[in-house]
Amino acid sequence: MKGFVLAGTSSGVGKTVATLAVIRALEREGLAVQPAKAGPDFIDPSHHEQVAGTPSRTLDRWLQGEAGLRRNYRRGEGDVCVVEGVMGLYDGDGSSTAMVAESLALPVVLVVDASAGMESVAATALGFREYADTAGRDIDVAGVVAQRAHGGRHAEGIRGALPEGMTYFGRIPPRDDLEIPDRHLGLHMGGESPVDHDALDAAAEHLRTDRLREVARTPPDHDGSTVAPDRPTSAVSGGESPHRRVAVARDEAFCFVYPATLERLGERAEVVPFEPTAGDDLPDCDGVYLPGGYPERHAAALADSPALASVGDRAADGLPVFGECGGLMALSESLTTADGETHEMAGVLPADVRMHDRYQALDHVELRASRNTLTASAGETRRGHEFHYSSADTASDARFAFDVERGDGIADGRDGLTEHRTLGTYCHCHPESGAFDAFLDAL
Repeated sequence: MKGFVLAGTSSGVGKTVATLAVIRALEREGLAVQPAKAGPDFIDPSHHEQVAGTPSRTLDRWLQGEAGLRRNYRRGEGDVCVVEGVMGLYDGDGSSTAMVAESLALPVVLVVDASAGMESVAATALGFREYADTAGRDIDVAGVVAQRAHGGRHAEGIRGALPEGMTYFGRIPPRDDLEIPDRHLGLHMGGESPVDHDALDAAAEHLRTDRLREVARTPPDHDGSTVAPDRPTSAVSGGESPHRRVAVARDEAFCFVYPATLERLGERAEVVPFEPTAGDDLPDCDGVYLPGGYPERHAAALADSPALASVGDRAADGLPVFGECGGLMALSESLTTADGETHEMAGVLPADVRMHDRYQALDHVELRASRNTLTASAGETRRGHEFHYSSADTASDARFAFDVERGDGIADGRDGLTEHRTLGTYCHCHPESGAFDAFLDAL
């Protein structure tokens, strides 16, 4: 696929809305758009999928490594890939938007807040382009999308001020119906608060799709092959071990899961989704994966969930269970919400979890296994990320599987609370880390 990166000058500049409008504009031209997101995000990609109708790929050099990032890009399908950046273009030591653009040699379209500027928009864009040379970065800032820009003199002033070699790719008008509400952990999910499609269509009219199509570039072939890697095949239709069944929680409480994770699980086992908050019981399975999400918003339903009770019973019998962040919370003894309401959870892991008004951890993470566990052998490292508003008060005899080499973990520089054959981490891993292959090997 050809592609380009929509990068911001900072967080909060309106990258997600600009990305959605660009996707809409290109689709109206008859192109199949593959959305992608730089950085370890689950929320913005949910909005991408609402508009593009296809899951958004995650591109993160820390989580995946450079080769894994390129593989994940190449597994996408479409005529053009639109990559939404994370924070500002150069921000982030683990995997910045600039690192992603460099890894794929894709041009950068800079999203600049133009609500109170014209020539200053051009000066900002020029500064971002020149900084790449100063810092020795191979970044091609091709031009700008002017966010919150009016038409007429405002738009023409921005276009006319841009230096030679920088393209004006259009504008996103200031409209209240283009705003996405937010809460802790970021924006509302795409399924909860989708951006109005009529508003996106109106915004798309002000984007120069001809120029966006011209600037899109195909990443160079770094690994010497001329054919993209085989796409995952479902175990049900001839994969490695169709007799293995992995139950994966998929509802509003457990909505933070990478498409690549489901693909990887589906290559080697039959993936059986279930909805704990909807009253589903745990399906017949050989292992359970509880992704992250918002268990605190559905704590009462989880406390009454037959699936969670079954997970507790089956875990005590030795069923492999892996929970990440929200999954860790659901596997704990109890969960106390920010309002002070305490609800019993599955009771597998010896911890009581409490929500806070401010985030407790936000970083790329590296863990080293101190013992053999579900997702790693002793001595192996796993990379991931953590972002949570909760803390866990663990029992004095709690056992941990990982030492934290970067990040915060659960307590005292450790992560991976373990009991029976159950593992709960605050760290979210991407399948490129090897965590899910190890999990499948343990079934």
